[in-house]
Amino acid sequence: MAYRLALLSSMMLLAVAANAGGIAIYWGQNGGEGTLAETCSTGNYDFVNLAFLATFGNGQPPMINLAGHCDPYSNGCTSLTTDIKSCQAKGIKVMLTIGGAAGSYYLTSAADAKQVATYLWNNFLGGKSTTRPLGEAVLDGIDFDIEGGTTQHWDDLARYLSEYSSQGKKVYLTAAPQCPFPDAYIRTALKTGLFDYVWVQFYNNPPCQYSGGITNLEDAWKQWTAEIPATKIFLGLPASPAAAGSGYIPVGDLTSQVLPAIKGSAKYGGVMLWDKYYDDQSGYSSSIKSHV
Repeated sequence: MAYRLALLSSMMLLAVAANAGGIAIYWGQNGGEGTLAETCSTGNYDFVNLAFLATFGNGQPPMINLAGHCDPYSNGCTSLTTDIKSCQAKGIKVMLTIGGAAGSYYLTSAADAKQVATYLWNNFLGGKSTTRPLGEAVLDGIDFDIEGGTTQHWDDLARYLSEYSSQGKKVYLTAAPQCPFPDAYIRTALKTGLFDYVWVQFYNNPPCQYSGGITNLEDAWKQWTAEIPATKIFLGLPASPAAAGSGYIPVGDLTSQVLPAIKGSAKYGGVMLWDKYYDDQSGYSSSIKSHV
């Protein structure tokens, strides 16, 4: 009997471990959040999204904006190459996030999408360029945080980027849609099945976020996991009450109510947090890591 109980206990532990998730963090929009290397050295994160390439498409010269960290206009962000490589050496995937809430981005056609994909490949991924904004480091992929501009041609951009995976190193595609389903901007792109990880923003959206009860969030989670053909879906949250207008989940509620309700999904991938600066203030990732 004791043997059977021990075996059952071991099997349960294996099942939990098999569905253990990771934490994705956004970095780049606050000079007070520490360096990229320091971010990766915390041991808390499996993905770091560099935010943002906020200007691109429609004939505009692409421009990265990493707030107080470096000045791209004077080529001052190339020094991040060393940090990026140190993160990757720890097994952390480093993504470039395109878009954002306040960017100037727009795709006018499939040809425009192809031009943007070519730029991203040559300047941030495995291609070659004399003007790589982050230096020679090869990022792991592109994260779509599309919150404006157009609803068109993001699927084209995803296809063109995905095709570069055939040239050697896989180009990961991730996205951060809003939790109301389907997403207003990238619904078509998400249906392509080309996205590896989708971290849904369950905040600033009262109809589908946590608000003392989990019904709305759980219903939305089930729809996202059932209808989006991504490898893994993440629960996107603000890392502190100040990080978003609404949707913050206290650590105790997350670990006792929310995570137990969603971790049973085969597509559960973990938790995404906005952002590193607010996580530093709250210690949120450290508090939840063993539960994710």
